[in-house]
Amino acid sequence: MFSVSGLVILAAGASTRLGEPKQLLRYQGKSLLQRATQVALETGFSPVVVVLGANAAILLPEVSNSAVTIVRNPEWQEGMASSIRAGLSELLRLKPELDDVTFMVCDQPYVDAAVLKQLVQAKQDGRSGIVASAYQGTWGTPVLFDKVYFPELLALQGQEGAKKIIMKHKSAVTSISFPAGATDIDTAEDYAALLQTDNTPNDE
Repeated sequence: MFSVSGLVILAAGASTRLGEPKQLLRYQGKSLLQRATQVALETGFSPVVVVLGANAAILLPEVSNSAVTIVRNPEWQEGMASSIRAGLSELLRLKPELDDVTFMVCDQPYVDAAVLKQLVQAKQDGRSGIVASAYQGTWGTPVLFDKVYFPELLALQGQEGAKKIIMKHKSAVTSISFPAGATDIDTAEDYAALLQTDNTPNDE
């Protein structure tokens, strides 16, 4: 049976450690936010919801021309939980028959359509309720949750992220290997390292 799969891009944070909106950092010709939305749409998720919060006004032009639904999270300062609630609530408003949701962030530059498709395929193959990305000995984003976990996702508070639910239901988790998921951009040093990796001279 065809499943209805939605995706939420969590992009409401203030990038305090970086000192500027990480969503606007350029990588391979696009901002990190543009790359995330493009990857989500390429994978075939519908709907795709982008949750903005801090710096929403300057981030809006990055996604206003794409086929995504934009949600402004006025409670973004509460933490990740507020964006998870806002994004999933909007998905359910758009598609009440939603079977599962995938959450991704825009500061993992190596997430591509192949990774997201693996999540969906793993759920279809194994009938597992949670499919998480595995890197550096842990589970994290991107991560897919079956609809049975929607009430728990909508009940998250404060700084709690999806990881809380993953760890609570370890026996229900299938993981896909995604070593490059360990690369995320939190600081200027992270960003410099990303650009250096991408532009390594041929004579090295």
